[in-house]
Amino acid sequence: MKKKYLIFSLLIFFQPLYSQDLGEVLPQWSEGYMDIHHINTGKGESVLCVLPDGTTLLIDAGATNRPKPRVTDPRPDGSKTPGEWITRYISHMLSFKSDIMLDYVLLTHFHNDHMGSISDESPLSSNQSYRLSGLTEVGDNIPIKKLVDRAWPDYNFPYPLKSRMIENYRQFLDWHIENSGLIAEKIIPGSNEQFVLKNDPAKYPGFEIRNIAANGEVWTGVANNTTHHFPLIETLDKSQYPSENMCSSAIKISYGSFDYFNGGDITGVLDENSPVWRDVETPVAKAVGPVEVNELNHHGYTDSENAFFVSTLAPQVHILQVWSPSHPTMRVLRRLLSTDLYPGPRDIFATNMMQENKVVLGSNLSKLKSDQGHILVRVEPGGNTFHVIILDDAAESYKVKSVHGPYKSR
Repeated sequence: MKKKYLIFSLLIFFQPLYSQDLGEVLPQWSEGYMDIHHINTGKGESVLCVLPDGTTLLIDAGATNRPKPRVTDPRPDGSKTPGEWITRYISHMLSFKSDIMLDYVLLTHFHNDHMGSISDESPLSSNQSYRLSGLTEVGDNIPIKKLVDRAWPDYNFPYPLKSRMIENYRQFLDWHIENSGLIAEKIIPGSNEQFVLKNDPAKYPGFEIRNIAANGEVWTGVANNTTHHFPLIETLDKSQYPSENMCSSAIKISYGSFDYFNGGDITGVLDENSPVWRDVETPVAKAVGPVEVNELNHHGYTDSENAFFVSTLAPQVHILQVWSPSHPTMRVLRRLLSTDLYPGPRDIFATNMMQENKVVLGSNLSKLKSDQGHILVRVEPGGNTFHVIILDDAAESYKVKSVHGPYKSR
């Protein structure tokens, strides 16, 4: 009798996993699981994390204004802005909560495909204090407790940041700090205390979010120590300053044996005459080590995913958030697939491969496990195993298109 009761209890406990049937609506998150949603709007990068105790983290909320044919069509369609679609996705996935809010937002860097484009056509916020696009639109509709970026409060590295997009973002921060209790912070490389579980941390001692890098400051992998990878700005001509992508924030999320890396748009493949310090991926890889899941740097563009980085992280799963015909390049894809760089199987998933990609990549595209849809990494309680679940992005049905795994964390 006890044995039957145990089996029944286990079935109930794992029901959210095993009911992920094709064509059915995705079962809700439940306590102990960790969900990492790569949201596809066709216009930028956005990742929603629901951590094991229900703590929530949003990484970026992009809304690029680049015209076709340089970008994909909007998903599910053009009836709403990317910020609206992200807001609705978050609201649906957090519907298990009595109060829908974001404990944390990490803005990896200041590019429109990660934070939103601003123009005269961008609508004003409900308080008339800033314009809505991408992150500011999400934050206008869903309360944010803490927002972390790479430059608060001065926004002066590597030079004063004065674009209209940045000024609008700062107006958004100022209003919410004063009126809604938002806490804004600059990311602290090396720290594992800036993003912590808010609800029941003692229950999950194997969970950690480690800040790996930002602004050229990189964790060494020892305690909270960091090293300065960039030369002193005072020694450089302005034409030599590190780019916005190089300054991106990077983090590693760990849950038991499971590790996930997200590095914004850090770069690692140099032009012929570039100084070595412009390769941010190599020192980051030394700090990160092997992971289960790698969300590709700079969307798999030509300057990303160098051989050392790929071979050091050696992930079982690569995730590519893409909306451009230049993402990924053929050389990047070949490095991801190369068993010379690291042995063993690996699966590659992409959110939105354009027809132009398919023409250029040819037969290599058939080696991807999926090339269209929201990509959910669902980590089982304890972090020992995980699945990758592809969700339909053609409508707000959130139906399961395919399930991959289980993968065993190493």
